[in-house]
Amino acid sequence: MIIRHGISVILLATLSPFTAVAQGVDEARVQELVLETILANPEVVMQAVAILEQRQADVDETAKAEVLSNQRVMLERDPNAPVLGNPDGDVTVVEFFDYNCPYCKRAMVQVKGLIDADSDVRLVYREWPILGDGSVFASKAALAARKQGKYEEFHWTMMALKGRAEEASVLRVAKEVGLDIEQLRRDMEAPEVEEHIATSMRLSQSLGFNGTPSFVIGDALVPGYVEQSALAEYVSQARAASE
Repeated sequence: MIIRHGISVILLATLSPFTAVAQGVDEARVQELVLETILANPEVVMQAVAILEQRQADVDETAKAEVLSNQRVMLERDPNAPVLGNPDGDVTVVEFFDYNCPYCKRAMVQVKGLIDADSDVRLVYREWPILGDGSVFASKAALAARKQGKYEEFHWTMMALKGRAEEASVLRVAKEVGLDIEQLRRDMEAPEVEEHIATSMRLSQSLGFNGTPSFVIGDALVPGYVEQSALAEYVSQARAASE
């Protein structure tokens, strides 16, 4: 109903014969005028829809920019988020990912290439397990691995894992990288692990992300798989904007 009313208002506002009439008429008459207009000029419907879509897109972009501004510190400087690359780098790349996401595994090569090529990039990881219980188990294990100083090694090995991340495969990788499994299981239940995942869920929703991988680089929100060259360009833009 809201969309229909919006189209009605736009149609009446953009069609001069009805602009003067639109004020002071009831809803039924508005609908009659709209129907008459559509029958006589069917192309105006698409024009009205395009205007509505552009208005909504503008509203969404403004809202996301506000969220990004308000959440900048949490996104880039959350002490409860793993940081790879250069911890003191001048540009921060934030990646939301899931260990069971095939596009995240493809993006892993691009991201690793980026931090290998640019020694001034900080890479902040947001564990965002949205693809089932195996993803949740994997994320909790990865975050718990921090207590044993093995997050990075565990992360890269998990991203290279063939097949799905499930409890058995995650624990197999944990053994391969030398993690104490009993300690790992205990640390997986630590409050900071649940807090990190909950924060990732909240941030991703507020930024409008609906899948993995998704990146925040400077003022850019970048959903989906991205090649290293494109990531590097976003980094260059963020670096230039901060100068």
